[in-house]
Amino acid sequence: MINTQFEKWFNLNEFKNELLNMTELEKKNRFSELINFGTGGMRALMGAGLNRMNIYTVRLATIGLAKQIIHDNSAKKVVISYDTRHHSKDFAEEAAQTLTHYGIKAYVFEEARPTPMLSYAVRYYKAAAGIMITASHNPKEYNGYKLYGKDGGQLTPEAVSYVRGVMEENMHIITELSMGNKKEFEYILETIENAYQKELTILRSVYTEKNLSIVYTPLHGTGLIPIETGLKKFGYDNIHIEPSQAVLDGDFPTVEYPNPEEEAVFKLVKKIGYKNNSDILIATDPDADRLGVAILHEDTYVNLTGNQLGALLLHYKLTLLSENKQLPKNGVAIKTIVTSELGRKIAESFNIEMVDTLTGFKYISEIIEANDQSNEKKFVFGYEESYGYLLEDFARDKDAIQAAVAVCEMAQLYKNKQETLVDVLNSLYQKHGFHKEKLISIELDSQEGTKEVKRIMDKFMNPTKKIIQELNVLAIENYLTSKQETVEGESSKITLPKENVVKYQLINDAWLCFRPSGTEPKLKIYLGVCKGTNELAFNQLLELEKKIKALIKT
Repeated sequence: MINTQFEKWFNLNEFKNELLNMTELEKKNRFSELINFGTGGMRALMGAGLNRMNIYTVRLATIGLAKQIIHDNSAKKVVISYDTRHHSKDFAEEAAQTLTHYGIKAYVFEEARPTPMLSYAVRYYKAAAGIMITASHNPKEYNGYKLYGKDGGQLTPEAVSYVRGVMEENMHIITELSMGNKKEFEYILETIENAYQKELTILRSVYTEKNLSIVYTPLHGTGLIPIETGLKKFGYDNIHIEPSQAVLDGDFPTVEYPNPEEEAVFKLVKKIGYKNNSDILIATDPDADRLGVAILHEDTYVNLTGNQLGALLLHYKLTLLSENKQLPKNGVAIKTIVTSELGRKIAESFNIEMVDTLTGFKYISEIIEANDQSNEKKFVFGYEESYGYLLEDFARDKDAIQAAVAVCEMAQLYKNKQETLVDVLNSLYQKHGFHKEKLISIELDSQEGTKEVKRIMDKFMNPTKKIIQELNVLAIENYLTSKQETVEGESSKITLPKENVVKYQLINDAWLCFRPSGTEPKLKIYLGVCKGTNELAFNQLLELEKKIKALIKT
């Protein structure tokens, strides 16, 4: 199979030079298996090959989507957007051409626009699906393909399974699937932008004069126009855009990774911030679904974690709803199982239920849709520790545009009271306990690494008495078996979907969670603690981290 596929790809003019002098190992890497298509779509290095991002794998996935739409007798309409990465627009247009070949109308954004706007556009056009060409905050060599359902949330596992099946059926003839060259799809932009910005106004809460000084960087991505437009419509005039990072560039030349979770990406905006004594710095990733924030506090910029900003936004929204007597009696907030417990305490202080779900915003959007259909609960907020937030459900994926205007409204509100968001966060800690979290990422080489990840997972899925005693375990949540068991032997069912994840509930409000990658030799270990002072919480987290690292080695 490998040599046969290699010959087919080598005969394609666009890849000849790339495939010249290729080693047997590289051939195996590129042509032995089809690109992985998980619940979030596909993401890979760009280039020639079955497991690379190129027009042929995009075409193959889109054939799967088209056949799934026809099979389900869904509306024959799909919306497509893309970020600023290399070939993103090419892949978007290839997907659109493939859909039209199957008699499905495709709406394509005329310019690169954020993932949350694609999510909104799917619902606006009452489309069957949406396609977002993006690799989020991955390095410049990557691109990806994300699928959305008619509710604007990421596609259901059943639909993804159908798409994957079609891809596998046709992978041997991938280079022979011709779609023609006519561009019969429709470009969209102004109408959907205006409609989205109109929805965004629901987040405006401060109507006094706006004197907040803001520095923003889109990190060469899609957030620039919608976020700058939104902030100006909200009355913010003192906005400084980092000029070099406002250039839409798939090479992301000013940063190693275009990831607002990394403090390093704030280097350039901090220079502008200090020069202008700006109150807040904000950064978005290339597809503008993640938001990073730094706050000027006591003459120094303090970067907020995803857990901290999520807690602040949750408290801010619930406070506004409460003050305006609009707090729903059946209100529900949603977070992932690896997100800080501070959010739960904040929600419960307003008599709002906090629901946990698996990691990935698609699970949050599924709960929103289910509640929307049943009308039993009213969504108020959703977030995850990896810098993703959703305040209003007109979009059904994490939305950095919403979060950007909301955090500026929040910062302005507290500036009027002579407080910073760091002051507010400290007040929340004083009330609910000092919560600290840490992520330990283990990335290993392929074959041996996969075995090592499995060894670690097996160890903590089936812990010895020593591990239970060493960590002071109260209960173990095994999401693969869907069971929670306490150390006293009591058992209860976990109703979330099955996933290879295990979470430990520890004494003193501490917890930890082990979550391996489904496709790579990677393991993430999440730690959370809570204490009465910042120093005690810091020491507890440090001690827990040391214990985990020691137990992994033994």
